Amino acid sequence: MYTQKALRRILEEVQSRRLSVRKGLGRLKDLPYESFSFARIDHHRHLRKGLPEAVYGQGKTLEQLARILRSIRKTGQPLLVTRVEENVWKKLRVLFPELEYSVHGRVVYGGVKKRLRGGSVGILTAGTSDLPVAEEARVTLELMGIRTECFYDCGAAGFHRLLDVLPKLRRASLIICIAGMDGVLPTLAASLLDKPVVAVPTSVGYGANFKGMAPLLTMLNTCAQGVAVVNIDNGFGAACFAALAVCAKAEKP
Repeated sequence: MYTQKALRRILEEVQSRRLSVRKGLGRLKDLPYESFSFARIDHHRHLRKGLPEAVYGQGKTLEQLARILRSIRKTGQPLLVTRVEENVWKKLRVLFPELEYSVHGRVVYGGVKKRLRGGSVGILTAGTSDLPVAEEARVTLELMGIRTECFYDCGAAGFHRLLDVLPKLRRASLIICIAGMDGVLPTLAASLLDKPVVAVPTSVGYGANFKGMAPLLTMLNTCAQGVAVVNIDNGFGAACFAALAVCAKAEKP
């Protein structure tokens, strides 16, 4: 695995002549990335950012996914493939029986789970229909070693539901708030909490939702302080932002 510790060990072995220069180069030949005709796999990302390489599964063939996963697996990094339909997973699990699958989140994952110091993320959704995006965020965070607590179906149509979970939300370091329809929940949450809120609009809603454009604009136009907005249905992106923020806070002296 291309962590700082692993790279230091290789360099020390070369320096002490326990490992030849040729063999040392052999171990590092795919750093920073391994190139295929259809993809370039970033083995350096975990070292560079503290986040694993992730694969967007939609549109890739089974053969492409299998080759990419084998490349990542040999480095020891966590494995994360988003937007994988269940019929594709049934074929993948034959090749990679050690991996797991989130049916709701459509995420294939496995590998190293490292518990990071302190911090947790609350995942709040307006409705049950927002659960796929929430589960994508949850799996991504937990694979990175970030503790999560989920609060589903707390939308503005029943404001008392949000009020009921506020005491638990206050324990989180950061809130990921996921909503479709009118997209007002992140504004309400941010107005009541002294935590950063990462707002995620979803494509859930009737015609005037415009496949997520309506909640996206609502969130971008929020009058509440401390709200950052990611793209429509982007639970993975929200999780990566949250992980970096929580880790940065935990590492402050």
